[in-house]
Parts: sequence; structure tokens; C-alpha cells
Amino acid sequence: MDYDFDLFVIGAGSGGVRAARIAASHGASVAVAEESRVGGTCVIRGCVPKKLLMYASRFRQQFEDAAAYGWEVAAEKHDWGTLIKAVDAEVFRLESIYHSLLSNAKVKTIIGRAQVAGPHTVSVDGKRYSAKVILIATGAYPVKPDTPGAEFMMTSNDVFTLAAAPKRIVIAGGGYIACEFAGIFNGLGTRVTQIHRSEQILRGFDDDVRNHLASEMRKSGIDLHVSTTITEIVRHGAEYAVHLSSGEVVHADAVLAATGRRSNTAGLGLEAAGVAVDDEGAIIVDAGSRTSVDHIYAVGDVTNRLNLTPVAISEGHAFADTVFGNRKRNPDHSNVPSAVFSQPPVAMVGVTEAEARATYPEIDVYEASFRPMHAALPHRDEKVLIKLIVESATDKVVGAHMVGADAGEIIQGIAIAVKAGLTKADFDATVGIHPTIAEEFVTLRK
Repeated sequence: MDYDFDLFVIGAGSGGVRAARIAASHGASVAVAEESRVGGTCVIRGCVPKKLLMYASRFRQQFEDAAAYGWEVAAEKHDWGTLIKAVDAEVFRLESIYHSLLSNAKVKTIIGRAQVAGPHTVSVDGKRYSAKVILIATGAYPVKPDTPGAEFMMTSNDVFTLAAAPKRIVIAGGGYIACEFAGIFNGLGTRVTQIHRSEQILRGFDDDVRNHLASEMRKSGIDLHVSTTITEIVRHGAEYAVHLSSGEVVHADAVLAATGRRSNTAGLGLEAAGVAVDDEGAIIVDAGSRTSVDHIYAVGDVTNRLNLTPVAISEGHAFADTVFGNRKRNPDHSNVPSAVFSQPPVAMVGVTEAEARATYPEIDVYEASFRPMHAALPHRDEKVLIKLIVESATDKVVGAHMVGADAGEIIQGIAIAVKAGLTKADFDATVGIHPTIAEEFVTLRK
């Protein structure tokens, strides 16, 4: 049977674009449909613009510290509009690059909302296309909690459209998005109250990391409430009264819901096509990203496996190599490093201490907490945490964790060692670069 395309990708985010380009490089005819902007969450409304805001928010502390180093600098005013305009320009530049990447790969880009309309058919705003293989890469979207007054809450998508930075904000959530925006707004001078229902922030991370970050965030001025929920949000003119389960009422100019994301599968026609989803709406796939329908695949956050941009890219690449490149391989989800661009940032690779204790008969834990050198002259009360987890029987380093400046940059290098299965003896035999924070990873003895 003749098809319009060998591959039709629904969603032009990181995973979909990588899959489309690699499939095209293998000789496939490819189309990509996107209802919004090419680049997906990461480029348009996620990782990239959020990290640019994070960079902007760090200057206030740097200005304060500069005096201790002999500089006469004062951070008197920040212009939110100037920042957002610059961020928008950078996002537009990156979006243009994504369009060029698809065009140069001979991939047809179709702007419109796509749906699976049959066994090998995709409908985009009423126009039908046939495809031998369909790939769903529609990502996820932020959700609001089921709380009275939740309609007054904004999500992370809305932050980039704010006309001005709020003077006071309540942030609901304790995951990486909540912690990152707490640091961003706090650094830009907003009074931040963060509310999290569990006993500590960053569920899934190492407990020492979670406790350390919470302490550092509170030191920076963030009013962090754990084991607390928002019971109601009431609007009073231009401000909001946020009622907490503790009985406290917090008044704010904005309320941000950062309480989770859900796979973007509604209205895609999956049920009619026979594509199985779980109770949360995520597409169920096997190790090779194949759905319950042989010729339909899914990658990225829409599958709710490991929701990180580089993972979506890896899944998309592996799919294209397997299906169109005659190179069968599955994406590798083991020892994937991750970072939280909170302030201070967090990064990790491998297992947590709790996971290690549940997995291995015996482990050794090496840990250090110290004031970083850059905080010495300003006498800033700031602490770095670094931690290595070692399987005793093999001496392999099975987990590495850090809270502190440049954690993401440092753990990226450490992740290579963990992925390669290097031992604590290998770390010990490596000469450190002095004076750096990173050298502590090869000098840990305690």
C-alpha cells in the first residue's frame, strides 16, 4: 500500500523533532504536525526560558556579594519587561533553528492540531494524511490542584506572559518546577511563600539533598511550608487570600500552581485507534516505545516514563534507528543524570541512599557539607552538599548527589564515571582541580 508518508509525527517538541530528523536521514519520508510552536515545552515555555529567568534572578545576590570583593555596585531596580522581551527574542531564535533543522532534513512541517483518525491515518484540522508509521510525541501539560479558587491560579506556562513581576507570590508544589520558580521570583525581589503538601520538597531525590535544599531556600528568604495544603483561594480585587490547612492566610498578588503535569493525550483519537493509556492518561509503551498498536509509537513525556528533555531525544533517536535505520536498539533509562535549577541548584545521577539500602546488601556513604569559597569574603551563610554512594562489595559508585553552585555542570561529568561503572578507588586515584567545589568528589574520605 502507498502512503503519503513513511512516518507522521504528532508533536514538534524535542523528542518528535529528533525522531523526524533521524528517520529522514535514514531515507524515510516524514511529516510533523504541531498545533502550537515548533520546539515544544523545553524550548518555548520550559527549560530554556526558565533557565534564562534563573540567570537573571542570581544577579541580586551577586551584586550584594560584590561589595566584599571591592566593587561598588547596587541593584536598585529590575525591569521585568526588559527581561521577558530578551527571553522571548532568544526563544524565537531557537524556534527558528528548529524550523530550519526540519526543513534541512526534508521533513514537512504542518501547523495544526493532529488526531489519529484511523489505523494509518492522521487528521490535521480536517485534512487527512496516510502514514506507514505514526509517532506520538505530544508531551505533557501543567495541571492545577482540585482546590476551591483554583481558577485564580496560573501555571508555569503563564509566567512568561506576565506583564510585571508580582510583589508577593504563593507557589503551590514541591517539585523541581515549584522550587525553580521559588528561586527565580525570590531572586528578583518578590516575596515568595511556597506551600507543599508532603513532609519535604523534591520527592524522589535523596533525603539529605531534600533537607539541605529546603534549609538553603529558607536562608535565602523563601517562606517554605511543608505538610501544608491550600484549602481555598479567595480573590479580593487585585490580590488573593490564600487559605492554608494550618489556619494561616497568606495574601498575594499571584498564585502559581506547580503541582504536576499530565500527559497530553486528550482528544488525540487514541481510544478509537486502540492505543492503550494508563489511569493518568499516559500512553503505555514497551521498551522500544511501541504502543498497543504495532505501527503506532510514542516517546517523551506523553509516555510518563522519565520526563526529561534529553530522555525524550534519546527515545526519539532510538525509535528512528530501530524502525527506519535497521539498527534495533532501545533507549537506556539507567543512570540518567538530572538537575533542578533551584537556588542553590541540585543535581544527581544514580540511586539515592534509600534506594541503595533497599538494593544492595551493604553500602558505604561518603558525604561532605562546607561553605563554598565564593561565599567566604561576603561571609554568606551558604553550604554546599556533596554525596557519593558506593556498593561495598564491588566498590562501584552507584549514586552521586550535589546541592550547590554549578551542580548540573559538575554532575554531568560525574555521570560519565557512574555510567561507566567506575569505583571509589578510581575516584580516589583522580587528582582534583584546586580550589574547586568539584574536587571534593575525588577527595571524599568520610
